[in-house]
Amino acid sequence: MIKHQILQLLGLVRRANQLTTGEGLVLNQIRHQVAQFVFIASDAGVSTKKKFTDKCTFYKIPSCDVFSRQEISQAIGQARSVVAINNSGFAKKFQQLTKQINEGE
Repeated sequence: MIKHQILQLLGLVRRANQLTTGEGLVLNQIRHQVAQFVFIASDAGVSTKKKFTDKCTFYKIPSCDVFSRQEISQAIGQARSVVAINNSGFAKKFQQLTKQINEGE
């Protein structure tokens, strides 16, 4: 239920134009600390996962790797394995919801 809510919210963020998609653009947003939250596909390549996880850790940007590439792509309407949320309000909501998933609710 919570996963479905997160994916719906991800679609809303896309329509609100507060989403950055694509590895190069997301990496740039992380480096410039514009990204507030990052989704990394659970089935992304090993090097991609490591690169984005390390960058998010270094720049203290929260990230989530619960969803598959297909789930993320379906939610935003584009085939992507990494997306960044640029709005702090949406990012806080994603942090709350992913915390609930990690706690097992």
